[in-house]
Amino acid sequence: MQSRTLAAAIILAAGLAGMAAEAQQGNTINVAVSGIKDSNGSIRCGLFNSDSTFPKNGQEYQGVEAPIANGQATCTFSNVPPGVYAVAYFKAAPGQTKMNTGMFGMPQDPYGFSRNATIGMGPPSFSSAAYTYAGGATTWPVTITYP
Repeated sequence: MQSRTLAAAIILAAGLAGMAAEAQQGNTINVAVSGIKDSNGSIRCGLFNSDSTFPKNGQEYQGVEAPIANGQATCTFSNVPPGVYAVAYFKAAPGQTKMNTGMFGMPQDPYGFSRNATIGMGPPSFSSAAYTYAGGATTWPVTITYP
C-alpha cells in the first residue's frame, strides 16, 4: 500500500512538473534595443533573476545574442517563468563574448540595462533595473548608451 502511494505521488509530481514546463512555453521577454550607431557585431544580453548575480558576467539566468539591423536589435528570452528580472547588455564586436572595461570597471563598449537604469560609481542596482514579469509575451524597450 505504501509503495502504491509513493508511486502515485511520483506520477503526480512528474505530471505537475510537465504542466509547469508547458505553462512556461510562450513566456517570452523581448528586449528591444534602439540607438545603435552601426550594424557591426551584435548585441549580447543577459537576463538576471537576483541581486546577488546582477550584472555579473557568466551568472545570468539566460544569455542571448541578437543581430543588429537598422540601428536596432531585439534580444529574445524564451520559456521564462514568472518572476523578477533585470537585463544587462552590450554591443559586441564579432567574436567578442565579454564587455571591455577600462580603469575602475567603466564600460568601453556601448551598453545598457533594463528600465534604462544608469550607472554611477558602478552598475545600477538590481531593483532599479528590474521588472516583475507575470508571464506571457512582453517587450522592454531600451536605448543603448555610448561611453
